[in-house]
Formats: sequence, structure tokens, C-alpha cells
Amino acid sequence: MSLPAGSTIGIIGGGQLGRMLAMAAARLGYRTVVLEPQPDCPAAQVANRQITAAYDDTAALAELAAVSAVVTYEFENVPVAAASALAVTVPVYPPARALEVAQDRVAEKKFLNGIGVPTADFCPVDNDDELTAALKKFGGSGILKTRRMGYDGKGQRVFRNMETGGFAGTCEAMGNVPLILESLVAFEREISVVAARGIDGLLATYDPAENVHREGILHSSTLPAGITSETAVSAQAAAAKILAALDYVGVIGIEFFVLADGSLLANEIAPRVHNSGHWTEAACIVSQFEQHIRAVAGLPLGNPGRHFDCVMENLIGDDILCVPALLAEPDLMLHLYGKAEARPGRKMGHFTRMSRHRLI
Repeated sequence: MSLPAGSTIGIIGGGQLGRMLAMAAARLGYRTVVLEPQPDCPAAQVANRQITAAYDDTAALAELAAVSAVVTYEFENVPVAAASALAVTVPVYPPARALEVAQDRVAEKKFLNGIGVPTADFCPVDNDDELTAALKKFGGSGILKTRRMGYDGKGQRVFRNMETGGFAGTCEAMGNVPLILESLVAFEREISVVAARGIDGLLATYDPAENVHREGILHSSTLPAGITSETAVSAQAAAAKILAALDYVGVIGIEFFVLADGSLLANEIAPRVHNSGHWTEAACIVSQFEQHIRAVAGLPLGNPGRHFDCVMENLIGDDILCVPALLAEPDLMLHLYGKAEARPGRKMGHFTRMSRHRLI
């Protein structure tokens, strides 16, 4: 049973992803209420209402549940307890299980390996001695990451061809939190798949995007990716396997490393709409944002087909100064996030350049 027009969709998180979800919901005739502690957040500028409170505020969660026909979220660090509590009285999509898996990098990799999706080798690390042993196992190289939190390259340290031992104080410097050491992967490129699963279990999968990161932050996503059709099919099949295993509802983003032989290693999953899928609002009839709203509202999923080749680029920090020049270009779609202050490393917006060659 789909939500009737005029129903309210609750969104936990008020950033740019929440903003674009609220805009998509409005196009489909839905109202939105955003739970976000920051006043005048990007999502609140376009939503019908904001509840200004912490994500785990009991009274605010009860209010959100009372006014919403369904609740979703725009980032993967929503407290699992909050999502579980909400689910007692209102449908919450994606399910709390997806948050549990995505919030801990060790749990995430064990889940992926358990359903037959390969990843880089990894070792949990809780102290400097365990770090020394793990680096020895991986030949002195690896990426040390916090198991929880951390995004856009934060909470990471890279080791390359280092002698084992002598890492006293490393775990303390990382905050004395649970860590994971991942082996370095000799990959040729990075790709991602954005896919959706409806309440009825039907799937819609977008074409894989080829991604370039700078200083740990996504710089660009290019369509088509420079991969074979076999690799693309493998990535989409892995996405379908993940969605089914989580009994997922909504849009998910899955990042992969592509090896020299075309095989794939899953890097991470994001149980939400994804930065590398922003191109879909310009090059597809149904964007990832509309697709997510369709899914959580119980509507039929839309056609994920792409009608243009394109390149999406993020506007980071002072890149926002390039807006007038960008708007002078033909075949370019711009989306700004309504953030008042441009800071280094802060995503201020994005744009998508489309090929003039129409695909369909």
C-alpha cells in the first residue's frame, strides 16, 4: 500500500542529501519534516518543517514518529537505538539492520564476506601491539581506520612498506577507539553502484560510476565508467545480493575497487542516497532521490536508465566562486546546497556536465 499524496515523510538529518530528498518528495506530492540539531540546515530550507533537536532526543523522536507516515534518514551514523525505537510505531526505511552493518567497518566486511562479496583483507585493531601484528601480516602496508564514524578521508592513516614495530602511541593518536587495518589494494579504478529496492522486493540499479577522490573527498563521478560490461554486471549483481540480504528498502550506495583483471572488491556500503549518484538528477528521468522516496513510500520504482553520458563534480570550499562561470556553460546542471559559509573540505554544491549525445 503506497502512501497517499499529502502524507508526511520524516527525514533524520538535515544536510544536502536530506535537502535533495525533501525536494524529490515535494515533486511527488509529499510533505517532509526534518529532525536536525542545526537550525536553518540545508534540508530545512526546502522541507515543510524542522524539529530542532539531537538525533537521539527521546521527545523529538516521539514527535517525529507522531507526525510521519514513514521515516528515513540521510546519513549512516543515525543512532541504531533511535531507528529501532522509531520502528516500533512507524515504518523506518532503510531498516535499522543496515545501520548496524554500515556503522562498524569490521561488521560491514564480515557481512559482505559472509554473503560472498569479497573485500580487502582486514584485521581488527584495539592497541599498538595488535597494529604491529596486523602490519606484519600485511607486509608493512595498510590503511588504519576508525571502525566507526569517519568520512571524506577523516579518521584514517596510511602505512606503506614500513618496518613492523615502533608504533607506540598510534592508537592513542587515533583516539583510543576501535580500529581496523585494511590491506592496501592495487586497484586500477574506483567505481560505485547506486541501487534501490522497493517494499515489494523489486530492484532498480543505475549504471556504475567511475569515481576520483582528492584528499579523501569525492571529486568526480564519470559515466560511463571505464570498465567492461562483465565488470558492470558483477557490480550490479553484488548490489542486488546486498540489498536482498539486508531486506533493504530505499537507495544504497556501494563502492568498489576494480582490479587489473576486472574483478571487484567491495570497499564500503552507504545505506542512503550517495554522493556518487548525484549525476542521476541530470542524466536520468528518475533521480536517486526520487527513487528513494518512491521506495520508502511504497510506490513503483522508476526507470534507472541513463540518457546522457556525463561527469558530476563536487564544489568544495572556495570552488563555489566558480558558479558564475559554470552557469555560462551549456549542457550543465548546477545544484547548490544553501550553506552560508565555504570552508576547506566542505561540500557546497555539485554540477553535472552532460554530453550533447543523447543515448535514448
